Amino acid sequence: MTITPLMPVYPRCDVRPVRGEGCYLIGERGERYLDFASGIAVNALGHGHPHLTKAIQEQAATLMHVSNMYGSPQGEKLAKRIVDHCFADTVFFTNSGAEAVECAIKTARRYHYADGNPQKHTLITFNSAFHGRTLGAISATNQPKMRDGFEPLLPGFAYAPFNDLDAALALVDENTAGFLVEPVQGEGGIRPATQEFLKGLRKAADEKGLLLVLDEVQCGYGRTGTWFAHEQYGITPDILASAKGIGGGFPLGACLATEEAAKGMVFGTHGSTYGGNPLAMAAGEAILDVMFEDGFLDRVKTMGERLRSGLEQMIPNHDQLFDSVRGMGLMLGLKLKEPAVSRDFVAHCRDNHGLLLVAAGDNVVRMLPPLVIEEDHISECIEKLSEAARVYTPPADD
Repeated sequence: MTITPLMPVYPRCDVRPVRGEGCYLIGERGERYLDFASGIAVNALGHGHPHLTKAIQEQAATLMHVSNMYGSPQGEKLAKRIVDHCFADTVFFTNSGAEAVECAIKTARRYHYADGNPQKHTLITFNSAFHGRTLGAISATNQPKMRDGFEPLLPGFAYAPFNDLDAALALVDENTAGFLVEPVQGEGGIRPATQEFLKGLRKAADEKGLLLVLDEVQCGYGRTGTWFAHEQYGITPDILASAKGIGGGFPLGACLATEEAAKGMVFGTHGSTYGGNPLAMAAGEAILDVMFEDGFLDRVKTMGERLRSGLEQMIPNHDQLFDSVRGMGLMLGLKLKEPAVSRDFVAHCRDNHGLLLVAAGDNVVRMLPPLVIEEDHISECIEKLSEAARVYTPPADD
């Protein structure tokens, strides 16, 4: 077998998009797909949004990239806009979620180093987590499918069951730096943290001099109906990783931190060639222009409630296949009953009904539509899902 020019690490399907229009993707042959995947949770404003497109075009014609050795008017402006609206005092811009997580890990370790406690380097993370594909990020998860074949991995992580506060606290010792957690696990099956769990981690961090690091790469930036998901828990983190929706499709991520948490990140401790480039900053500004419009996030909540309601009404009609709905805002999961398999059902919806969804852990189908969906998109989704369920045959056991 001859290896393909694109390294074959993705099991690519037959959908080959060449164009996007709002909440739809159009393939090579002109076929249309309702996009409830958003590339995964990236295309927050859908495809071809005029304000985002115009901002990128104008910036590309003006200045695309300069070294971070120079001043960054564009980066300074976007960073100030972000910190003015959230818990953070400072921002480091990256190109991806994995890089944002890497920066968050380094910031947490460096905090304790600067505090005279270099032995405090272990972050407690959680089962079924997904933090990215770099060596550091896969070290922060205990999923064999992410780790196998890449050992030895980075030391300094301990793993507890998600939503099990007692188990997490039992792992705290003299080497603990803090907790790294997704407020809503995405890849792990659209599993929101409980109020008790996330508030308990915050309380423990405060009492023990630890840091609470949130991975909001998938659940942040309006996805759950608030700008960041943790706002719905009444807590603030010390450090937060953001990406995906932050650039609306342009590669962009960010590590946000309080002044105290970032006190060890001084000249020379971190860097990025492309992070914070003017073109990415223009995309980030355009996203905030839209997300900060009056009523935008309230509308995400409303559309999320409509989608959830539609799914819950549909489930009894196909109760041999669907179990329940979970999630927050427009980050919803539809749990399937065995012998149905989420990945197989996603392929069935895609190939036979023109509906793009995403498989996740715990036999869950993820629904991550653009945050700009209308009621007719929700109706179309429910109709396609229902028809797909009506004719779906689960794969036979091997």
